[in-house]
Amino acid sequence: MTTIAGEITQKIKQVSWSQVFMPRLEDILFLTLFFAVIMLGPRLMNMDGDLGRHLTIGKYIVENGTIPTRDIFSHTMQGSPLTPHEWLAQVTFALTYQTAGLNGVVIFCALLISITFTLVYRQCLARSKMLLVSLGMTVIAAAAASIHWLARPHLFTMLFTVIWIGELEKWRITGKWRMWILPILMLAWVNFHGAFIVGILIWLIYFLDHLYTKHNLSSSKKEQSSQPNERKKSNLQTRNFLIVGFVVILLTFLNPAGWRIWETTFGFLQNQYLVSHTIEYQSPNFQEINAWPFLGMICLSILMLSLHRRELSLAVVLLLTFWTVFGLVSARNIAVYAVVAAPLLAGIGATILLDNYYLRNIINFDCKLRIIDRNLLGYLWSLVGVFVIAGLVIGGFTLDTSGLGNRFSENVFPVEAVDWILEQPEQGRVFNYFPWGGYLLYRAWPQQEVFIDGQTDFYGEDLTRQYEKVIVLEDGWQEVLEKYEVDWVIMPVDSDLALELNHHPSWEKRYVDQTAAIYFTIP
Repeated sequence: MTTIAGEITQKIKQVSWSQVFMPRLEDILFLTLFFAVIMLGPRLMNMDGDLGRHLTIGKYIVENGTIPTRDIFSHTMQGSPLTPHEWLAQVTFALTYQTAGLNGVVIFCALLISITFTLVYRQCLARSKMLLVSLGMTVIAAAAASIHWLARPHLFTMLFTVIWIGELEKWRITGKWRMWILPILMLAWVNFHGAFIVGILIWLIYFLDHLYTKHNLSSSKKEQSSQPNERKKSNLQTRNFLIVGFVVILLTFLNPAGWRIWETTFGFLQNQYLVSHTIEYQSPNFQEINAWPFLGMICLSILMLSLHRRELSLAVVLLLTFWTVFGLVSARNIAVYAVVAAPLLAGIGATILLDNYYLRNIINFDCKLRIIDRNLLGYLWSLVGVFVIAGLVIGGFTLDTSGLGNRFSENVFPVEAVDWILEQPEQGRVFNYFPWGGYLLYRAWPQQEVFIDGQTDFYGEDLTRQYEKVIVLEDGWQEVLEKYEVDWVIMPVDSDLALELNHHPSWEKRYVDQTAAIYFTIP
């Protein structure tokens, strides 16, 4: 007993103050990402019009203790079946909003993003065993994914994807896994975001990798001469994989909409009109600077694969291939591509360095750096840093680059126009600009229902086409407004519809500012 106590005392004495207070590279990365998102706070809510809707639905669920499965937010689709495939994320956003307003939403999103890419860094390190390679790939991946750093439920899909792949990769390498993690994760995923299908696709890729590896081993001379216990173990792994996959798919039905969540997901993706009219589902524009990190990752992967001389697992090949294609087809998939590809490329990059004799100095330096980093004990840096930064934001300090604070911008949303309309004794039915639907719900619901908002999967092709007919002034646009008994219109001041209504005898302009114009029908 005395000997053990002496050894512990000796180890404590060997720990220097610098080890205790020096942050690890992981802590520096976490805090850097957290602060970077805080600095971009207003962008998270002003680059997209959906946050208002998420806050409104989440607030409704919290206050009423029920999840709406029929529409109560629009006058055009009132009572129609609604698939709440993001209800848990909406509740989470609403609770953070109730706690600290829009500052709370930004802080929570910053936490989600920084945790996600810290886990990406850990996976890069697990595959590459090199700090510098892992840090470099994580930074590139974060830059690529920043195209979708928005206050939306898809942030949960990024996090769940990293955890999901990490668990499957552990099983692929060791043959052991905690079978309960994937089912629990899927149960959360299917209620947090509709992109739960990402997890099932990744599971399928790893299952194909397992079957491919099993086939190669069974056909080799070594496997043919192996003991029956080895074959029995392999068959048991296959059975466990299938059981987990079956349970995971079964759990996707445990959501407020049941089987309809699959119908909603695939129904939208199969509708070419809706997909082509949703910006995030279109291919990335590489002429824009925010798509360059994604392009850089693709170029880096091509270069690495051309230099790599060792055999890659089928899982790595399929993951890189499919998610590169998905990212090129739809910008919405770039964020998921980034968190999937970064660890794979880190592993490939480390192998290239190890196989190159002339780069041994870099490898030796990285090895020494990793030893130092491993012995550092400054674990509280991340926790303290988050509390300090969050406290400053909540306390009223504007840490964002614009210096305007976390609020909906009057240059993007009809902030002043909604202030005016809420003062009017009667409003009636509205025809609103599509990107402003969520903001109108956030400010004016339940007194005011919208014509349409960002839920294109719910409103469908028919209503979306009618909306488009009005805003581009196609033949019959007035009949659409009459059909839905529209009493007033709110549109951008420079839109075609606003310019037309300025001179239309049946409409009167009641309000105008630098962003929006409001028109009422003339009795």
